[in-house]
Amino acid sequence: MRSIVVAAPPGHVGDLAGHDLAVVPGGATRAQSVANALEAVGTAYVAIHDAARPLVTPELVEALVADLDAAPEAAGVIAAAPVTDTVKRASVCSFSSDSNEKEQLKIDGTEARSRLWAAQTPQLFRTEALRAALAAAERPEEATDEAMLVEQYGGTVLIHPVAGENLKVTTPLDLRVAELLLAERAGA
Repeated sequence: MRSIVVAAPPGHVGDLAGHDLAVVPGGATRAQSVANALEAVGTAYVAIHDAARPLVTPELVEALVADLDAAPEAAGVIAAAPVTDTVKRASVCSFSSDSNEKEQLKIDGTEARSRLWAAQTPQLFRTEALRAALAAAERPEEATDEAMLVEQYGGTVLIHPVAGENLKVTTPLDLRVAELLLAERAGA
């Protein structure tokens, strides 16, 4: 068993040959990719991390391990950032204007952002707790992260607050910010 397991897209499993890691085929869903990778995990803890967050540091992973070590009742711990924007719940409403029916989003309420956190990766779990949560999930394909599965299974998942540097690269602007942060790290 390897300590690093990569779930690669179909057709790309061989691309990582020769590296000191195990490569498994990714699944049609995030949960299936994680389940495939878990088959190759033989450690007590497992960290799930998205390739879209390239600025992760060893220090962050070590902090998550320390948090989980210190909380034996917890099933996992995730990196998360406090939400800084005001978050609105919305629904679609219809109204008539000049004999035309129009749909528009309307605000249903405002969430208390002091209690809201934006989940990130890495997400660290006791391996058996994550395996059990995946096995028990009725619709694992609907989970947007592993913490959701563990929560639904009844496990306690802790939050490790992180700064904005652990950003997810999904837009050209995100990529530019990541490049600037990496350049700053290299110059430090």
